[in-house]
Amino acid sequence: MAAKMAGAALVLGGGGISGAAWEIGMIAGLHAAGVDLTTANAVIGTSAGAIVGAQILSGVPIDELYSRQFRDPVGEAARHIPISALGRFLMWALVPGEERQVRARIGRAALRARTVPESELKSIIRTRLHGTTWPKRDLRITAIDAESGEFVVFTEDSGVDLVDAVAASCAVPLVYPPVTIGGRRYIDGGMRSFANADLAAGFDPIVVLTPLSAALRRSRTAEGQVESLGKGIRSLVVKGDARARNAMGTQVLDPAFRASSAHAGWAQATSVARGVAEVWASVRA
Repeated sequence: MAAKMAGAALVLGGGGISGAAWEIGMIAGLHAAGVDLTTANAVIGTSAGAIVGAQILSGVPIDELYSRQFRDPVGEAARHIPISALGRFLMWALVPGEERQVRARIGRAALRARTVPESELKSIIRTRLHGTTWPKRDLRITAIDAESGEFVVFTEDSGVDLVDAVAASCAVPLVYPPVTIGGRRYIDGGMRSFANADLAAGFDPIVVLTPLSAALRRSRTAEGQVESLGKGIRSLVVKGDARARNAMGTQVLDPAFRASSAHAGWAQATSVARGVAEVWASVRA
């Protein structure tokens, strides 16, 4: 799909189950304050952001999406990112080498890891989406080729099933299995950047919601990526505040933190609504 050179972009970063709930809370809270981010011309989603992007473009009202964050997480098992895995990610990131090579190291480890079946991950994603067809709006979903380390972006024109694309973007290495698409295996797009905000090139204004924001290189932070797009672009990066980080807990793949994270997102929305409104002022549905 050729990049659209005009219009607004909403970038949704990764952050697990609790990060997705925070994003839904933020979007719902902003909507209540008169700022509708779902009118974006393009939505760029990474990992949890891929789920939220598909949800908010599904036609389900944002109030309904928000209320669902408070339902009991029946049938959803908590997943934990092992401390050893976090150590390995950090080690790989610090080892000298081209970024694609570093991602390939992570991908090869993911291919060897013993995890839940791929079908289970896809089933989880299917239950979280509200439809399995690509939305009419421009939705871009990030992932990483597990073997080559190549960064890929799936869109409606990619000829890829929406569930497969979102599952690939959410395939946290060493926790979930790489997802098979067209004979290739893919892992979490957050292995390049939590937000991948540079994909918003050509858009103005740009709003980035990223519950997690750590990066060893500024070029991989949402702020650094937006800066790389050039001067004069109306933009705002909103990261989870202290209350949100506390609400999201230390294990972002535990559904027990969904409700508190959604509530924290709504609360934070009230404090940033004016700033977001100023950036988003020219956008019309």
